[in-house]
Amino acid sequence: MSADSQSARTASGDAGAEPDAAAPLLHVEGLTKHFPVTRGVLGRTVGYVRAVDGVSFDVARGETLGLVGESGSGKTTVGRSILRLIEPTAGHVTFDGVDVLDADARELRRLRRSMQIVFQDPYSSLNPRMRVIDLVGEALEVHGLARGPEIERRVGELLARVGLSPSAINRYPHEFSGGQRQRIGVARALALEPKLIVCDEPVSALDVSIQAQVVNLLKTLGRELGLSYLFIAHDLSVVRHLSHRVAVMYLGEIVELAPTERLFEAPAHPYTRALLSAIPLPDPRRERRRLVLSGDIPSPVDPPSGCRFHTRCPAVMERCKSERPPAYAPEPRHQVRCFHAEGVTGDGWYPEVEARIEARIQKNRAETPPPPRVVLDVAPGGPLRPVEQNVSIDARRAGASAPAVSRSLRKKLWYVVPLALLLAFFGARSAFRRAAAERELEALAGELTAKTKLTGSVPASIAELGWRLPPLFGNHGAVDPWGRAFRYRLLRDEKGFELSTLGPDGVVSADDSVVVRKFR
Repeated sequence: MSADSQSARTASGDAGAEPDAAAPLLHVEGLTKHFPVTRGVLGRTVGYVRAVDGVSFDVARGETLGLVGESGSGKTTVGRSILRLIEPTAGHVTFDGVDVLDADARELRRLRRSMQIVFQDPYSSLNPRMRVIDLVGEALEVHGLARGPEIERRVGELLARVGLSPSAINRYPHEFSGGQRQRIGVARALALEPKLIVCDEPVSALDVSIQAQVVNLLKTLGRELGLSYLFIAHDLSVVRHLSHRVAVMYLGEIVELAPTERLFEAPAHPYTRALLSAIPLPDPRRERRRLVLSGDIPSPVDPPSGCRFHTRCPAVMERCKSERPPAYAPEPRHQVRCFHAEGVTGDGWYPEVEARIEARIQKNRAETPPPPRVVLDVAPGGPLRPVEQNVSIDARRAGASAPAVSRSLRKKLWYVVPLALLLAFFGARSAFRRAAAERELEALAGELTAKTKLTGSVPASIAELGWRLPPLFGNHGAVDPWGRAFRYRLLRDEKGFELSTLGPDGVVSADDSVVVRKFR
């Protein structure tokens, strides 16, 4: 990268100071992405997964916008829709004055130079069959920026910039650690000198120490090159360290957007408050009041009506269940979609919102009925069983109802059926082993009979045979391939021999052994 381009990029914005938001580099308005749900052989559409639903935000030149939220909130879909790695359903995306969604293939290819992405998984995002010089230099060759030896020189410079040795250009991805692979991904994103990089959880798959190295690398590159980042992450501490502003997503919508420090100091949305309360404090003497959410994030196939967070909100009101809250602005550059922020402005807005939320939480707790009490019913000679408080004594004495009996039978079947299957399995295995032992003994008896006819006498022990039987049995006996022990002994008057298998107790019995007798 030339010195002129570096100075121009540095002049356009500094990641260490608040950038000018008057002319945003990226403008997203009403971005929507619905994935169809199909069924049947003909692929009939029966619904849609509303992964992203009306997302709007700006990214200024040299600014880092953090995008946080639970898994399934639509963060990755937003990043890939902006780059048109997946086609959005609706909305507008303007990058550096160009409408990305209306761009044709030729113009979109030109935009690719200015918009890059660092993927989440450094193991699957790099082709294991390509060397580093090919992984990083491929974009240079495709866009006509370098050829031949120039590619090797540029790739070496990029590796040195991200903290890797230029001598590693001929190595393969499997020869690097996870942090080094992610640095290769960053070098690949920097190869075309982009203006915007979408970082899709670039440190979530790395160790904590490696996370710090990659985050500091991104921050340094953003400051030196004037890069803009859309930083998608789960770790709020990383987002706070790197971002100028933070957008909080929930179920396909941005519920709060504010400058980083203001969001951490004065969260106006209950969901944001719950996320921040989950951050561990490094000081064990300090305690933080946890705001624990109940349940899981709803399905994006059928999102709740009204405020999408009302099914889990501890400060929910009746209007939240039917009305969708608009975007309120309690102060400049701070937007929140929550009815508790309605009509609050000025310097004292946050204490008022906090008081509203706390009052509603206490009221909801008071109005929530307590869980049903459970007592223990002691049946004569039977175990303790939980019974609801309001069940009468007569009903308990009368016995369980038909549905209760059915449930009891189903519970018994859960362990009776597997037990029966287990017994059947062991029975079949025992029969198989017995049949196998019988075949083996018959074959060995035939060989011993042939040996006896050749020598004219019955061997006193298997060790005297001198052929393949001693290695199999040893001098006295050995375990066969089916787990049973063999025994060989002469019969009376040395007129025959007996081959048998021993049971677990070491004796021959009719139940667990197979006996073969042969006479001369």
